[in-house]
Amino acid sequence: MKQLRRSPLARPACVAATVVLLASGQTPPVPQPATSVTVMTSGGFAAAFQALGSGYERASGSRIATVLGASMGSTPTAIPMRLDRNESADVVILAREALDKLADKGQVIPTSRTDLALSRIALAVRADAAAPDIGTDDALRKVLLRAKSVAYSDSASGVYVSGELYKRLGIAGDMAAKSRMIPGTPVGEIVARGEAEIGLQQFSELKPIKGIKIVGLIPEDLQKVTTFAAGVVARSSQPGRARELIAFLASSAAFGAIRDSGMEPAQAAAKK
Repeated sequence: MKQLRRSPLARPACVAATVVLLASGQTPPVPQPATSVTVMTSGGFAAAFQALGSGYERASGSRIATVLGASMGSTPTAIPMRLDRNESADVVILAREALDKLADKGQVIPTSRTDLALSRIALAVRADAAAPDIGTDDALRKVLLRAKSVAYSDSASGVYVSGELYKRLGIAGDMAAKSRMIPGTPVGEIVARGEAEIGLQQFSELKPIKGIKIVGLIPEDLQKVTTFAAGVVARSSQPGRARELIAFLASSAAFGAIRDSGMEPAQAAAKK
């Protein structure tokens, strides 16, 4: 029997439904012919994307090539630097403020921008260290002042820590000499190796790292809630598939993996 051709607008819902069928052990529809979609994602969304990618590949028939890079910064692997070198990509996933800058430069299609997840900053120590009290602003201030060394990233969370958090706590001068911005390496790895006593980074980036203890989120009134968002690269060779993938990542089928990674689905939060 001749198979009906699905409308492109119906594909994201179809893919999401197929991923659910796969998870339940039911037989999914026959996927479309395989194509390749290259996704550049920052570390904050990487764990969620890793969990979602394989199911999406099976459901859609698309192959995904994943490239990791920071949302900002001047390291060669940072996503903005990659796009400046015209590296091939179809989808980028990074902090919303960085995505907006790429759209302003014409590197991302403005109408494709889609919020995916809300992420908060957490504090970590080595796995064998005692967990300090960071439940209040004053407690966090004392912990940071007592620490011999503090590491933070060169991306969204680190820019906030060095540029705003220390100032809001009134300790910018005290922290300058003992704080390190870590380019291109997960902050948790620096802490696990004993190269820094304390690490501050997105909870979702700290969570996969072995050898550390995540003490908890910093107090809510001091938080920087980072929105991770996706967009279609203007030079994409697969813009239709790229939009389909983004629609899936923003759908309810992706909420569980996003929550498991330590973030809140942006689309669910928008409905509250």
